[in-house]
Amino acid sequence: MSNQRTIIAGPCVIESAELLSTVARKLQDINAKLGTDIIFKASFDKANRTSIHSFRGPGIERGLQMLADIKSRYGLKILTDIHESWQAKLAGEVCDVIQIPAFLCRQTDLLVAAAKTGKTVNIKKAQFLSGKDMRYPVEKAQDAGAQEVWLTERGNMMGYNNLVVDFRNIPDMLEIVPTVIMDCTHSVQRPGGSNGKTGGDRRFVPQMALAAKAFGATGWFFEVHPSPDEGLSDAANMLELDKLEDLITKIVE
Repeated sequence: MSNQRTIIAGPCVIESAELLSTVARKLQDINAKLGTDIIFKASFDKANRTSIHSFRGPGIERGLQMLADIKSRYGLKILTDIHESWQAKLAGEVCDVIQIPAFLCRQTDLLVAAAKTGKTVNIKKAQFLSGKDMRYPVEKAQDAGAQEVWLTERGNMMGYNNLVVDFRNIPDMLEIVPTVIMDCTHSVQRPGGSNGKTGGDRRFVPQMALAAKAFGATGWFFEVHPSPDEGLSDAANMLELDKLEDLITKIVE
């Protein structure tokens, strides 16, 4: 699956079948126009929300069925994230790529379970690690049999409630694996704000994407929504769906 322009896009969390279809149709249209092969992303469970009262998603059984429907109807590859080892086998039956969340990238059992599915494993770099440190999670996945491992940059914590991207992490991680993805939306977060939810600023998503291209990124990750401010997770960070095509066009030029 590795290529020079790995693009991942979709809503942060599965909110409804209607939302998934709206986004999938747009991705299908962009693929047809630009010759891309965008991978559809959505989470069946947001297990790391700031508040216990936050919307988490439909759960693994219903969520994977909804993702399987999108794969069947629109012919898109599928990516989702897992938080517990037992989820890997089930996710691997539907998804082409299994994602390891940043906070969990050192969890050996999770990495091993994902690797054993035979699917591509996308490991997000922890907010507390450097790019060079990511050799160790990669080694765990590869030793467990992973055929293809990707790494994703998403910024580092710099004090409280703020992230800063050190773009030098991209070339550092390219020395470990050939596919390094820039998470252009999570990198504009303002995590765990005092109002009980994560904030952010989507204005900087395009700049994150283009800066990452300058540093040699081979992939880009965008959480998108037709009405981001109405989104049930990461509302402040998601890119407007109708802006995605123009941004991808700039990336692949």
